Amino acid sequence: MKNFDRVIAGAAILTVILILCANLFLNFYESSDGARPYRVEVNRAAREIEQNGFLGFSLDKYSYLKNIEQIGIVIEEDKGTVEKDIPIIVDKYGENNIPIIVNLYTLEADSDYLIREIGGILYRFDYIAGAGEKRKSTLIAVNLAIFGMAFLLFGVLLYLRCRILRPLNNLVDIPYQLSRGMLISPLKENKSRFFGKLSWGMDLLREGMEEQKRGALRRQQEQETLLSSLSHDIKTPLAAIKLYAKALEKGLYKEGEKKKETAENIGKKVDEIEDYLAQLTTALREDFLSLSVRKGEFYFSVLLQEIKKYYVERLSLAGTDFLIGEAADCLLAGDMDRSVEVLQNLVENAIKYGDGKWISLDVSQEENCVLIRVKNSGCTLSDAEFPYIFESFWRGSNVGEMVGSGLGLFICRQIMHRMGGEIFAEREGEVFAVTVVFEKA
Repeated sequence: MKNFDRVIAGAAILTVILILCANLFLNFYESSDGARPYRVEVNRAAREIEQNGFLGFSLDKYSYLKNIEQIGIVIEEDKGTVEKDIPIIVDKYGENNIPIIVNLYTLEADSDYLIREIGGILYRFDYIAGAGEKRKSTLIAVNLAIFGMAFLLFGVLLYLRCRILRPLNNLVDIPYQLSRGMLISPLKENKSRFFGKLSWGMDLLREGMEEQKRGALRRQQEQETLLSSLSHDIKTPLAAIKLYAKALEKGLYKEGEKKKETAENIGKKVDEIEDYLAQLTTALREDFLSLSVRKGEFYFSVLLQEIKKYYVERLSLAGTDFLIGEAADCLLAGDMDRSVEVLQNLVENAIKYGDGKWISLDVSQEENCVLIRVKNSGCTLSDAEFPYIFESFWRGSNVGEMVGSGLGLFICRQIMHRMGGEIFAEREGEVFAVTVVFEKA
């Protein structure tokens, strides 16, 4: 903000300098002959009369001159009787009743006429008055134009400062605060049409991270409770197994029937321990990932449009044919964002593990469901590995050096089950297909 304020101050200073320079230039131009074009035309007309004579002279090509007439003849007698630069008109007239003037003085009046002597004859050049007012009007117009542009410039700068930079400045520290775990304070409401949605999204992110933090603490507490309970429960069968083992070691059981019974009891205790371990494994597998799903409704066409927006251009640039089937629009039940996440995961898998020739989304409807089948060419997954593709942290032998966690399809299955849908996979030769089933609303 401080840097932008310096920009505004600099713009103000430059505007003042521009106004001063424009006024100085116009005043200087006004004081020169170039600012009085009627004088230029008078001089041009005088040269033309001197060269071609007054007869046949025309004012058509002159903009400022409106009339030219002869007003007197100049003589050089009695020079000493006249004061310097004072015109004297003698009371006698020459030929054609033209007054004879002694001692030429070039008469001028800035308001409406100039007098010039050409070949001993005085000519009066009448020009259009108001040139000074025009120059004044020009000066006022230039100043108004500069002030108008300056006002518009400062208006835009202040708008940017108040509506864009200030709201953005309020969001600058939020990523840092989120990274430090400062999740308690909600963000201030921002109604800016530029950053209102960003502020709302950042607040949703904060709430989501806060909920994940609470969920992680809750799961950690539950897991600790579960581990404590299971460790306590496992101690009992372990102690019994230990006693049975010592009895057998010392030969306390002589009869074969008793030994058989002891072996059966040891087997039962081992089964109990295996059950406890299975519970622990299931709990850890289901609780390590928290997936919140909001029950709602969304249009099937909107879901497909989101996938097109993500992948049509990208796959086109990669040279992969991307085929999307069409179907009648309908209302689906579930979470729109999670549904997009599921289809994104499936398309990403098709990009990573396919041969890049083609990917398709086939759409069909059955009773109260909509089925979207994501298919790709170039599947190299073995038949023995196929049953494990939806397991957590499992990766097939076809991954090569590609980075991954083995959770993509596992997450998809968890999301679809929580939305009341289903997901399953099929393989037809080198074509791999995963079908997701959405319920209609």
